[in-house]
Amino acid sequence: MQSSAGARAFQNARLQKKFKKQAEALISAANTAFGQGRHAEAEVLCRQILNELPEHFGALHLLGLCAFAGQHFEAAKQALEQAVTVDPRSAQALSDLGATHFALGQYEEARTFLEKAIALKPSFPMALANLGNALLHLNQVEPAIELYDRAIELKPDHVDALCNRGLAELALQHFDRARQSFERALLFQPRHVEALVGKGLVDIELKNYDEAKSALEAALALRPGSAKILANRGRVNLELSRLEQAAADFDAALAMSPRLEVALQGKAQVSLNLGNTAQAMLACTTLLEENPRSAVAMALLSACFANQGEIASAIELLDAAVAIAPNADLIGRKIFFLDFLADADFAVQQAARKQWWNAVGTRFTQRTLSPRSLDPDRRIVIGYVSAEFWYHSAAFALLPVLRHHDRAKFQIVCYACSSTQDEVTASFRQMADVWVDAWQLSDDELADRIQADNVDILVDVSGHTTGNRLPVFARKPAPIQVTAFGHASGTGLQTMDYVLADTVFIPQAARHLLAEKVYDLPCLNTLDPILDVPTSELPMLRNGYVTFGVFNRINKISDDAIRVWSKLMREVTGSKIILKHTLLDDPLVRQRLLARFVAHGIAEADITCLGMTPRHEHLRAFAEVDISLDPFPQNGGISTWESLYAGVPVVAKLGNASSSRAGASIVAAVGLNDWVAEDDDGYSAIACKFAAQPDELAKLRASLPARIASSPAGNVEIYAGRVEAGYRQFWRDYCASMTP
Repeated sequence: MQSSAGARAFQNARLQKKFKKQAEALISAANTAFGQGRHAEAEVLCRQILNELPEHFGALHLLGLCAFAGQHFEAAKQALEQAVTVDPRSAQALSDLGATHFALGQYEEARTFLEKAIALKPSFPMALANLGNALLHLNQVEPAIELYDRAIELKPDHVDALCNRGLAELALQHFDRARQSFERALLFQPRHVEALVGKGLVDIELKNYDEAKSALEAALALRPGSAKILANRGRVNLELSRLEQAAADFDAALAMSPRLEVALQGKAQVSLNLGNTAQAMLACTTLLEENPRSAVAMALLSACFANQGEIASAIELLDAAVAIAPNADLIGRKIFFLDFLADADFAVQQAARKQWWNAVGTRFTQRTLSPRSLDPDRRIVIGYVSAEFWYHSAAFALLPVLRHHDRAKFQIVCYACSSTQDEVTASFRQMADVWVDAWQLSDDELADRIQADNVDILVDVSGHTTGNRLPVFARKPAPIQVTAFGHASGTGLQTMDYVLADTVFIPQAARHLLAEKVYDLPCLNTLDPILDVPTSELPMLRNGYVTFGVFNRINKISDDAIRVWSKLMREVTGSKIILKHTLLDDPLVRQRLLARFVAHGIAEADITCLGMTPRHEHLRAFAEVDISLDPFPQNGGISTWESLYAGVPVVAKLGNASSSRAGASIVAAVGLNDWVAEDDDGYSAIACKFAAQPDELAKLRASLPARIASSPAGNVEIYAGRVEAGYRQFWRDYCASMTP
């Protein structure tokens, strides 16, 4: 028996020795097949070796590579783990095992094996780059960049390391360095898709939208079925206000990848812009299912709630988003929404603005300005920075001021911060001495341009609204900075010198809370005379009932306002109400608003909802209204002026913050002090009183346009003169302060 067993052992040893020689030929053939892309053939040869030699390192390693190439990552991991067990000092096998863990989303495990590979072989470009990738996904961005730099130093044409370094720099908002990484990668491989996409992403951040679109379309030509590239092209179209094209790109991306984050974000934003709140909410919900800590999804969902008047819910979401990502946009959105919250008084609103300054504004270095002539009487260069040089309420407030500027005394530079352009934009272009498409400039580039233009007084028109460039104002590129016209409730910026307002909008008792010094105008804002709307008869005389009107944004219609209006309608027997705003074309918003009135006992039949119409039709719709009701706590602005010019007086109420005093500011400025209430009961009493006096109401309707024209607030030439007087005083004070 022993001799038989010994013979068998001797024979097995001879066979194994013979097969080892055969295995060398088989592994060589397998490596050749793998190198030529014949992965299935390579796998068969590896398994043939492993059947006889289960611990053959080369076969185990190559089997793992075959599985990885076929994206069978679990199988790859199993084979590579066996290979590493056989040879724990193989840097290449450890690196490949680390890459497999990375592909499985196991970033800590990937890090462990890649660090072992580098410990064995410090000059290993692929392992260094892959470890950088793992750290990048572990949100250790700066250490990742150091590893990419080491890999690139060893292998200057390491395109993947260059691309990923670009993505890491992009995450840190080092846009110039990111661009350099992507462009260097493209020098080595001009058709490298990831480098083209990366270049497109940098150009989006730098607002170079034409270049971004070119890079992304070049990438799409190489990889037509890429959902990620389509979604990013959608972002470009969205920024360029090409909403239909953006929607098509996002839809195409989601058809291929239904839960792609960038596509869902874009779908939500474009749906909001197109007035489809329900669709936007669906996209936001899906985003939050994928990533419950998505600050972007929370911000977009907050906008959906705000559209429906659910301001408290919107702010709650924004608070959660700010806790995750305290950036300028999110804090600015919260500031804007606080204007709609009844409990947010001057102190609360200004505290939120201070939060923006502390979290965002303090990060920027103030510019050193070049010397300029300090002649107090010379021609002053005024720069207007606005995202609203188009059909927008802020534009209507600014137009009369620009139209009546004394060009001998003031040079006008307009910095347009939105790609949206229309006939109103054309009017602004004609009035500007210099026009700058600033939406294509980064904040630093815009600050550079403002300095190059030698602007003396820089005016912010947007405040904390969408498209604002307050980070530019935080850099102080002009000696005097002013906020006015669009959202003139203070910015919180320590670099903002003045806010243009009035004594009603910002009373003396609240001014100590603002970062800016208040300069008083006749009114918060003004409006060009509306001359093309014919005088109309008082509707109640022909209808036999009173019609109230609210031609304001839906998110201004608070629950408190609906409660007061509903009580008023019950008191004024037979009365009806017309609500008009673009968002009422959105079925979800319209039904939600109607339900809020019905809950207070108002029949749907007594409510008329009107959506978007051309402006001349919008103005003519006031012919159906007897009395306009100013919403609160966020009041109307330009809509109040439009109502007054149409002969329809507006009931207003004084609130405890600037946003809730705008209506009273305008109504009082044209002499209608008896239309301003101190509280809810007073508000209802005014409406009831005049609803019962049709003769008085008819006389007021006929006389209102003339009354407006005779007031300093409504006479646009006088108003513009007061603005200019302010600018001149600001400049004289500055010259005096700079003169030894």
